[in-house]
Amino acid sequence: MKQELKEWIVTILIAIVLVIIIRAFIMDSRIVPSASMVPTIQIGDRLFVEKITHRFQGLERGDVIVFEPPAESRLYDDLIKRVVGLPGDTLEMKDGVLYVNNEPQDEPYLAEPILYEFPPVTVPEGKIYVLGDNRNNSNDSHVWGFADLDAVKGKAWITYWPLDRIKHWK
Repeated sequence: MKQELKEWIVTILIAIVLVIIIRAFIMDSRIVPSASMVPTIQIGDRLFVEKITHRFQGLERGDVIVFEPPAESRLYDDLIKRVVGLPGDTLEMKDGVLYVNNEPQDEPYLAEPILYEFPPVTVPEGKIYVLGDNRNNSNDSHVWGFADLDAVKGKAWITYWPLDRIKHWK
């Protein structure tokens, strides 16, 4: 009886340690609290965020990421946004179109025309420019500026809830 109890305790402790390691270094689960990524991601969607590949392969324009907001944002909870500008990119929003390095971007995931503009800005080294897909209702780089590359916690990997919106992200 004592041996069986000891085995159960060891098994439970190993499981707890594995969960802690996985959540800290490999993958985490997030619940989306706002409409800033609508229509791509809805309020209440649950997704897994993987924390490894961006550290080795870097980020690409179009990646949906979770990151710690910069102090300028006066926000404290992690944000989920789309990367639209990488270090060295020049971005401009005019006539409802995002331009990256003077090239208009095809953004079929946007729900409505963009109602704001911003002049050309160049993304500094160590920074990224992020926007929500719900551009007119998103607190993002067009409001508070650049996000730190080092503040990226991971990339959206799988939307797993609700079941009718399961999606594997690139």
